[in-house]
Amino acid sequence: MAGRIRNEDIALVRERSSVDAVIGEYLQLRNAGGGNLKGLCPFHDEKSPSFNVTPSRGLYHCFGCGAGGDVIKFVQEIEHLSFTEAVERLAAQAGVQLRYEDGGARGPRQDGGQRARLIEAHRAAAEYYAERLNSPDGAIGRTFLSERGFEPADAERFGVGFAPREWEGLVGHLRRRGFADRDIIAGGLAKEGRRGPMDRFRGRLMWPIRDLSGDVIGFGARRLYEDDDGPKYLNTPESPLFHKGSVLYGADLAKREIAKRRQAVVVEGYTDVMACHLAGVPTAIATCGTSFGDDHIKVLRRLLMDQDEFRGEVIFTFDGDAAGRKAALRAFDDEQKFVSQTFVAVQPDGLDPCDLRIRHGDAAVRDLIASRLPLFEFAVRSAIEQHDLDTVEGRLSALDAAAPVVAAIKDRSRRHLYAVNLDRWLGFMDEQFVLRRVRELANRRHGRAQNGNHRAGNGRSENGGARNGADGGGRPGAGERTAARPAFDPSDPEVQRERELLKLAVQRPAVLGPAFDEVPAEAFIAPPHATVRAVIADAGGVATAENVAEWVARLLELAPDDQVRDLITRLGVEPARAADDSGDRYAVELLSRIQERQLTRMIADAKSKLERLNPVEAPDEYPRLFGDLVALEQQRRVLRERGLGAQ
Repeated sequence: MAGRIRNEDIALVRERSSVDAVIGEYLQLRNAGGGNLKGLCPFHDEKSPSFNVTPSRGLYHCFGCGAGGDVIKFVQEIEHLSFTEAVERLAAQAGVQLRYEDGGARGPRQDGGQRARLIEAHRAAAEYYAERLNSPDGAIGRTFLSERGFEPADAERFGVGFAPREWEGLVGHLRRRGFADRDIIAGGLAKEGRRGPMDRFRGRLMWPIRDLSGDVIGFGARRLYEDDDGPKYLNTPESPLFHKGSVLYGADLAKREIAKRRQAVVVEGYTDVMACHLAGVPTAIATCGTSFGDDHIKVLRRLLMDQDEFRGEVIFTFDGDAAGRKAALRAFDDEQKFVSQTFVAVQPDGLDPCDLRIRHGDAAVRDLIASRLPLFEFAVRSAIEQHDLDTVEGRLSALDAAAPVVAAIKDRSRRHLYAVNLDRWLGFMDEQFVLRRVRELANRRHGRAQNGNHRAGNGRSENGGARNGADGGGRPGAGERTAARPAFDPSDPEVQRERELLKLAVQRPAVLGPAFDEVPAEAFIAPPHATVRAVIADAGGVATAENVAEWVARLLELAPDDQVRDLITRLGVEPARAADDSGDRYAVELLSRIQERQLTRMIADAKSKLERLNPVEAPDEYPRLFGDLVALEQQRRVLRERGLGAQ
């Protein structure tokens, strides 16, 4: 087993792993000013971005849920890795050869956590399948692709491969590469047979499924042989790498275009993703053997930075048959979990994007996406189309079917407009009649929801209030938030000055200089601030800080616990009130105020001691204390003048 990774190698991994580049693989980041970036937090669901990244200091922090840290911590949290596994993963991406304290020089290929081993096994499996597609027995797979309009270069671009009809073809290949049976089975590449592991996929066309960072984490396999009695599509089972409910096929290829165009096109299959990308719709993605769900929505929202209503677009494409329409209506239930507009693109003749491209060319695929209908409109029209609008009875039945769909729209203005459109589509020519019916249903539906939210909201507001007060830097658990109360008032201007001073100490230590290092930890009112000040002292003081990123890493390493680390991270990411050229003057003012406050406390202590002393009984101590008091008063006067001069 490997020893501890050397500290200098960990520092090199941090240096070569840009925090914004790594995080940008998982969510869209936009300029937030002051050198900061922001995006939708990947660790909790939110409507507006509160996740901040500060590249210059190598930190991230979410002001919504409190998650924060450096690039290694992010990879740990997002991929559920140990510290060592996260360092090894980043090292592999950055080309850093890690050294361990037992003297070895190893990378994740030879030694590391389970995830690193499984990633390597999947990479080797993808290479194996791709090679076999070009072998004689892969002809059936090449024919399948050719019949669907895909060239060999297209297969190579998407990594498509072929699993031969062998019981242990892949197992033997991976064994020869040094992979253990337990990892081959754990990753879903093989399953346990009577005589040991055997290939899970045999005689199938293989699509590698990658995570957002581009690592292969699973496979989608399409049946090719008539005598194969298995399902048409077979996917990797749930594994330490693969969770189908949160994986989107093609997202690794589409994520940059999704962010750029503010558009995502959701299709139903692997060949549809390929067809769309090749036809000029590079924002296409698909689910992997499951219906589109909540976790998929969270991934898409982060890629879209889904915060500005009516700007982004999510377009669902479904087959034109009854099953496709049913799937589109299921999507309606999820529509209001997005902020972006949602649309449906359905080909009237029932062709999916792959078949549409074969028959009518690339332009037809682009036209399909361009002809999209708003999902609300599609849902309402689908309800109407099931009825005979040539009769009064049919129109009334259609109203009864469509009104609940309109009533389900949460946005009141949009609900009203669709009710008006419903009257026009049904031909009643009586808006008030239709509006009354929709309003009645909406009041029943949304009234219940509001009552439930109100009851739940009472608890949330109490927890929220407690959490807002707990500014000590930690992330208290759900059970702690209601009971926790700070020993100081975060809104106290004096406490806020302390916080601003510590922000400068973390973010811009050079503007404080040795004067800050003279301020003791006990000068800080808030205990968490005093703890951070002590950490800064342990790190050698701000006068020793040269490279800011290295300085922050040193502070995080010396922090005594996660709460203090979280507070240091937050201080490193929160914008300082003066981050421009006035920072020097602002720093002098803050230092002067904190020092003056400390001197005032010392003056009060000195006066108290003098009042308790009798000059006759303490002829030596009394003059000394009196002299100290005069000197303290003089220092405070100088500080006040300096503070005024800095304004």
